[in-house]
Amino acid sequence: MPTTDDKFYRAKIVKRMDFAPDLWMIRVQADGEFKFAPGQYATLGVQGPEKRSERPYSIVSSPYESEIEFFFELVPEGELTPLLYKLQLGDEMLMRKAAKGRFTLETKSGRTNHLLVSTVTGIAPFVSYVRTLYKDWKEGNFAGEHKLFLLNGASRSWEFGYREELEKFAAEVPWLTYVPTISRPWDDEKWRGEVGRVDDVLRKYADKWNLNGSNAVAYLCGHPEMIEHGKGMLKRVGFTKETLKEEIYWIPSKEAASA
Repeated sequence: MPTTDDKFYRAKIVKRMDFAPDLWMIRVQADGEFKFAPGQYATLGVQGPEKRSERPYSIVSSPYESEIEFFFELVPEGELTPLLYKLQLGDEMLMRKAAKGRFTLETKSGRTNHLLVSTVTGIAPFVSYVRTLYKDWKEGNFAGEHKLFLLNGASRSWEFGYREELEKFAAEVPWLTYVPTISRPWDDEKWRGEVGRVDDVLRKYADKWNLNGSNAVAYLCGHPEMIEHGKGMLKRVGFTKETLKEEIYWIPSKEAASA
């Protein structure tokens, strides 16, 4: 039964790309204006015969883009991702008209170093930061005074949906450093990059980049266990509640609770 709720846009899928059997991205065109800041999320939904299923998803795209992009991981027993997974080009989903969230780049604290830590789909808000700053940089509206240090963890290299894009940006601009790391190298013999869970290599890179609680803001996005471990490590090098930001992506058993 179609919804007539005026809190929603109908968002039409204009692009879909599958990175792995359980990871994919889509770009949608909403049937109205959708304003957001890099790092915010949109609430997506599918109307079923009995009820509407909804859940928040971080936005990958920059506000400068005309389409809105999302990166999903299929949770087989989840309430919403199996429904979203079935959708193809031209299909529609529901999207609440207002973006939400405070996981935005902290540019007013006086700190200019930003340590960005993510697992798999948790990369989404950071891609939005980078795309937005890159456009500002190219147009002379950002001088590179904010430095981004991005650690991106996954089990295997094909789970990095945005590695090529981020490596390209990092090679071109002086304000972005990007390190992907995999935790299951035995499944990925061609991988020549960093190895280890992202929370295990976090201290190594924080030290290497000379980032601590006195000169940086840290952002953790993704799996709740990574966030807990990461926060513990960062607190030991002086990060405090005021300099730690987090965005938890629920593990499967809790997916329904996060909607």
